[in-house]
Amino acid sequence: MTLTGKIFLKLIAGIFCLLLVALLAVDYFASQVADASYVQNLVRQLADKARMAALSDPTRLTPEQARTFAQAAGSRLTVVRSDGTVLADSEADAGRMENHGNRPELIQAFRGEVGWSERQSASLGIRFLYVAVPIPGGAVRMAMPLSEVDRQVNQVRARILLSTALAFLPAIVVAALFARWMSERLARIVSHAGELAHGNFQARLPETGSSEFAKIAAALNETAANFQRTVDQLQREHETLERVERVRKDFVINVSHELRTPLASIQGYTETLLDGALNDPSHNLRFLKIIRHNTERLARITEDLLTLSRIEQKRQKFEFEPNLVNGLLTDALELMKPIAGKRNIRLDLELSSVSCESWCDREAVSQILSNLLDNAIKYTPGGGRITMGAHPQGQWVELYVRDTGIGIPPEELPRLFERFYRVDKARSRELGGTGLGLSIVKHLVAAHGGSIRVESRLNEGSTFFFSLPVDESPLGQEQLNSEFTAS
Repeated sequence: MTLTGKIFLKLIAGIFCLLLVALLAVDYFASQVADASYVQNLVRQLADKARMAALSDPTRLTPEQARTFAQAAGSRLTVVRSDGTVLADSEADAGRMENHGNRPELIQAFRGEVGWSERQSASLGIRFLYVAVPIPGGAVRMAMPLSEVDRQVNQVRARILLSTALAFLPAIVVAALFARWMSERLARIVSHAGELAHGNFQARLPETGSSEFAKIAAALNETAANFQRTVDQLQREHETLERVERVRKDFVINVSHELRTPLASIQGYTETLLDGALNDPSHNLRFLKIIRHNTERLARITEDLLTLSRIEQKRQKFEFEPNLVNGLLTDALELMKPIAGKRNIRLDLELSSVSCESWCDREAVSQILSNLLDNAIKYTPGGGRITMGAHPQGQWVELYVRDTGIGIPPEELPRLFERFYRVDKARSRELGGTGLGLSIVKHLVAAHGGSIRVESRLNEGSTFFFSLPVDESPLGQEQLNSEFTAS
């Protein structure tokens, strides 16, 4: 059986139970009302008959006269003296009957009122209605079996039950339609809840109308959407944590690898010197130069790691202020010109025809240009050329460093700005590179709200472009603070 059918049967069974309870309640209260109505009517009739009997002197009725009057009245006649003595009775020998002074209807009649009561007859053993009216010196009591009342009440009950049952037929049809309508909607809600329980937060219920079911559907849909957002967020956080963990592991491996080589060299040459080479004039000076070279390499790696850590942990201080772009390029050229000259590499500057400014940290831009120029010098053969320049682009100014070096393979470009990533690892170590320079450049450019890109052709050279803001408007509040971290 389908879920809709099960819910429908439960609803219709509940409705039938309610109707049955209503039918029993109608029967009970109708019976009570009919019984009370018939009894009150009978009390009046018996009281009238008793008064008729009291018109003659009932205290002198003979048993035969009492029976004749009772038959005519269709009830039992009893005449009782005020002290409770039975003077005449149409059904029994008055002389053998017990004192009736304690009968409730007679007590009322002796007080001058019409009295009545219902009870089991002690002499006949059936249920009677007794009605007594006062007469001088006593009371006349009429009695009638209540079986007739019960018969008439039962007839009324039967008619009421039949009428009520017929009246319930349209209600049952309407209830069945209502149960069907409700079961379908409840089944959809239960099914949707099952989908949510199984993790399908994409499921949605149709929201039609303004009924309570529509409100429930809207609430469940909103709950599903919240769950989906939470799951998506947790998934993103999980992926981020996995990525961070991979970066951490790679970082530890790379740092260990980068530090191990110079440390091993320092340790090896130091032990060689201690073992006697210190006194060998043909080797000791060369060994000490190698130790110094590796010590300087360790210092550069450590300094670059600290710089990168300060930027990422919001501890790098930036002082943003307007600077002439041509001035920034000229300072960088003058700083790196001696190094390029030693390798017979020409440094050229293409000054911007427009005297544009950049809102930046002068030291950070100097470090960016120095790192890019240092890389260009390392990978440009002697006799090559390196060119720096800039050109404005709306709210940004784009600076570039172009070389005529060996170029970068296209498949290496996506990972070029990763920490410790080198295109030519052997050549980079030979030239003293740490593998952190371009990563630092990327973070410093991001600290200014800009972006960096590279264009390269093998054996033709490479060009690095990075953008800086013309004024403070493109910068976010966090970038304008004295501390900033690049994402």
